[in-house]
Amino acid sequence: MSFLCGLPFLECVYCLACARWAWKKCLYSAGYESENWGLATAQEFEPVPRFCRLILAVYEDDIRNPQWAPQGGYGINPDWVILRKDYGDNEGRVTPYMIYLDHDHAEIILAVSGLNLAKESDYVVLLDNKLGQAEFHGGYVHNGLLKAAEWVFDAEHEVLRKLVAENPTYMLIFTGHSLGAGVVALLTMLAVHNRDKLGIPRNKIRCFAIASPRCMSLNLAVRYADVINSVVLQDDFLPRTTAALEDVFKSLL
Repeated sequence: MSFLCGLPFLECVYCLACARWAWKKCLYSAGYESENWGLATAQEFEPVPRFCRLILAVYEDDIRNPQWAPQGGYGINPDWVILRKDYGDNEGRVTPYMIYLDHDHAEIILAVSGLNLAKESDYVVLLDNKLGQAEFHGGYVHNGLLKAAEWVFDAEHEVLRKLVAENPTYMLIFTGHSLGAGVVALLTMLAVHNRDKLGIPRNKIRCFAIASPRCMSLNLAVRYADVINSVVLQDDFLPRTTAALEDVFKSLL
């Protein structure tokens, strides 16, 4: 009898615990994670809006006659676009990207677009991952994003090497949004580990990953903190989605 009487009590405890967890998740603010961080200076943040416009330009079919330009335009010179590749060129291995030679800011930029909700190949890249599946120099990375980054590096490292040789004082910048941000984060690590193929020192390489999905273990994030800048807008869910939720995405999609 006492055992049966205890069941409602335990159920109430479990219900209260679940309700408390759900309440905290609903009220959670991303600011809690960075409340003790120092503020970025205006100089440090200055490139971010510029790179965001450049990433948006990748979506245009004709950069000389843009259809979706933001107010003030993309701020780029079409004559400085070195190459652009879309899904057909990339064989579905990675989202579209562009290499841009910015003479105004002395930068060689490779910009990768984000997830296309209408492209099955993008979901294949995003969901190609299991915990501990892909090891990278003492840490772990997202398997699908690593394969996409390796494809881009193999396809474009000769082009980048030539641009670096012709512009030795320029910075080499990798930038992307969403799925593309995860690709460029891992692409940056590949570039750092293969500097001999690019002919560039580590201090000349930078990455600006805008709303990147989780793609590397903490030890790698710390090791590459000097070259990879991750930008997250407030409570954007994608960069905070845990690997365990990949099974949920697979069930839904």
